[in-house]
Amino acid sequence: MTRLATFQRVVRQYADIADFLVVYIEEAHPSDGWVSSDAPYQIPKHRCLEDRLRAAQLMFTEVPESNVVVDNMDNSSNAAYGAYFERLYIVMDERVVYQGGRGPEGYRISELKNWLEQYRKEVMDPQKEVLCQTSED
Repeated sequence: MTRLATFQRVVRQYADIADFLVVYIEEAHPSDGWVSSDAPYQIPKHRCLEDRLRAAQLMFTEVPESNVVVDNMDNSSNAAYGAYFERLYIVMDERVVYQGGRGPEGYRISELKNWLEQYRKEVMDPQKEVLCQTSED
């Protein structure tokens, strides 16, 4: 199973506890640059935001269950999160609670899935319910 197919499956499997967001950054293997022979699409280097938006449309067709946004041409999201080429994060209450390794070598969807599964167990665990009782005076 491809990484994309595995990601799609995780998005569907954990949609009840997580919102997924794909940030499309600069193209790792542009067709007019460092070309990859196994790239599913031939996308040239983005020269303007419109180029990047067009390329992101392809990503959206691959992961329709997820929101897709686009990094600006200064690549500030890429720089802030060290995402180049690809990286997985979990952000909760405006705080990074999981940071995966840099892709492609450090991209481990299984780690993300394990984190989400553990979180689901904690959220669904009835033992952790706190009951508040108030006394009326």
